[in-house]
Amino acid sequence: MTTASGPETIRVNGGRAFEGSVALPGDKSISHRALLLAALAEGTSTIAGLSDGDDVRRTLEAVRALGAEVEEGDEATVVQGGRSRLHSPNGPIDLGNSGTGMRLLLGVVAGLPVTANLTGDASLRGRPMDRVAEPLGRMGAHLSGHGSRCLPPVAITGGKLHGIEYTPPMASAQVKSAVLLAGLSAKGDTVVHEPVPTRAHTEEMLAQMGADITISTSGSGRTIRIRRSDLSPTTVSVPGDPSQAAYWIVAGVVVPGSVVTVADIHLGAERTGFLDVLKRMGGNVTVDEQVAGLGSITSRASSLTGTVIHAEEIPSLDEVPILAVAAAMATGQSRFTDVGELRVKESDRLSGTVDLVTAFGGTAWTEGDDLVISGGEGLQPGIVDARGDHRMAMAAAIAGAACPSPTDVTTIIGWETVKTSYPRFQQDFEALAAAK
Repeated sequence: MTTASGPETIRVNGGRAFEGSVALPGDKSISHRALLLAALAEGTSTIAGLSDGDDVRRTLEAVRALGAEVEEGDEATVVQGGRSRLHSPNGPIDLGNSGTGMRLLLGVVAGLPVTANLTGDASLRGRPMDRVAEPLGRMGAHLSGHGSRCLPPVAITGGKLHGIEYTPPMASAQVKSAVLLAGLSAKGDTVVHEPVPTRAHTEEMLAQMGADITISTSGSGRTIRIRRSDLSPTTVSVPGDPSQAAYWIVAGVVVPGSVVTVADIHLGAERTGFLDVLKRMGGNVTVDEQVAGLGSITSRASSLTGTVIHAEEIPSLDEVPILAVAAAMATGQSRFTDVGELRVKESDRLSGTVDLVTAFGGTAWTEGDDLVISGGEGLQPGIVDARGDHRMAMAAAIAGAACPSPTDVTTIIGWETVKTSYPRFQQDFEALAAAK
């Protein structure tokens, strides 16, 4: 990788295998929740391994703005929290590019007797907040944004909530979490029904911190019930982020001659569906679970065959762009079904993924909410605009590396967006590529 025309554009050469082990940033989803729950808990919480991306930094500054004390150290972040400390912020809270940070923070503020104005960058200001505004409004919070989709900035006044029974219209851990966080302060029971289970970090951490919460399964779904609760402080060790691991695992599979290991990764069932997809395609992927829910993953260069990927296999859809790179390298057709939710991510990832594949000479198109990729032709270098989307940028880097020749040069425009989630991605890329 080389930087050109300033820090916003990089060039990636093909023809270099990846080899070695990489330690990943702390899981972004867990990091957001650890900070928010520590701010609500009465006392001192310690968080080790916090994600160093800008998205999590925005959540950290948000809890500071609400009155929690946050001390950042080399080994851990210490949060002095408690409802008695929290108050209306002195000005708008800027969540940058973080949809997770905004939606979860709306849930927290809904349960507090405070008023806040939440905003973000141009991308975040185009992302719909109605999916959390609707249930939080039903609980008694007052929210207002722009238009029918409640686009940011969003003004919210919280307090005096009552519980509701709610089934999110889409598989969304963010929506579920916002409702549960508000339910901590609501009168009566708050119940969330999930037809498709999503990542369970919020409910697991709430239980760990003493919330009155029960979780039950019914068929393939899950129901979470929470009651008004005070939280106890905790100590959290944030594991590596599996969504970031996906880039290196796919790199190990699609770049000839590669063997890549990612260590200390969270192996929760709702976070590792992409591994099952890769294995089904013929990917040589092995998982070594050292302790419950934590382990390492090794991938090796493989011949892939197209498959059908259902949205419920990867509920967050975070791994679709990098899996699309694998699909473009596979023999035959791959179809991602019911992935229309990609249209309202950091960018329109549905059309963006089509453009990503076609930029590298592949064939991709949409059919309704399905994404279809016809693979097997190999990749050729291209020019990719990340569109302010970190996942598109990193997927493009791996695709560029998978091009066969060192003279194949891919240009990625807008590389700075990677800082939102994985600031050292470029350094890790170079270290793994240099190991051969």
